[in-house]
Amino acid sequence: MGASGSFPVDLILFGMIAAFLVLRLRSILGRRTGFERQAPPYQPQPGPTPAGPVIEGQAEPPAPAAARNIPEPASAVGQTLARMRSIDRNFDPSTFLDGAEKAFRMIVAAFAAGDRATLQSLLSRDTYNAFEQAISLREAAAQKQVSAIHAIHSSTIEDAELRGTEASVTVRFVSDQTSLTQDKDGHPVVGTDAVTEITDIWTFERDLAMPDPVWHLVAARSA
Repeated sequence: MGASGSFPVDLILFGMIAAFLVLRLRSILGRRTGFERQAPPYQPQPGPTPAGPVIEGQAEPPAPAAARNIPEPASAVGQTLARMRSIDRNFDPSTFLDGAEKAFRMIVAAFAAGDRATLQSLLSRDTYNAFEQAISLREAAAQKQVSAIHAIHSSTIEDAELRGTEASVTVRFVSDQTSLTQDKDGHPVVGTDAVTEITDIWTFERDLAMPDPVWHLVAARSA
């Protein structure tokens, strides 16, 4: 058979590699937990309404505030959080959860958009390298990631550790998301456009003695 009829092995190989890596990264971006439902229609409210975060060029409607759960002060995790505040008096668990939710939305959106600069500012080196590799493979295969967080139902501080001034806090996010990878023609490769309830457990770290207030994502998995 002539060259004009040869099978596009390179393109198929890129697609297989990208799909495999996306499946491995589902522990970072979440996975389906068996509960799926269609997104409820958005009912516009009278008067000006602040726009929600923009993902894939469309503004999401503002979502209701997530339920935030902080350990009791007398618990082991609560006592660790108190020790963190003794090192950095500006540390507050409620304020931390507010920032963690914003980082959660930003990271999911940045991965979908291939925004390496934002990811590099919010992720640890190893976690960033995994995301960057997936983005590069996706680009090589001419694929597009479509992701949207429709609502965060709850954010819970599940664990906290303090090693000297190095602090880590683990948060459980329960959210409604859509996430899928499309080929160059818009056909789905991995994922679904159905709204799915996903539970993500992310760990953030920061040196409390340093002036940089940014907590970096260092570990993530799905429950």
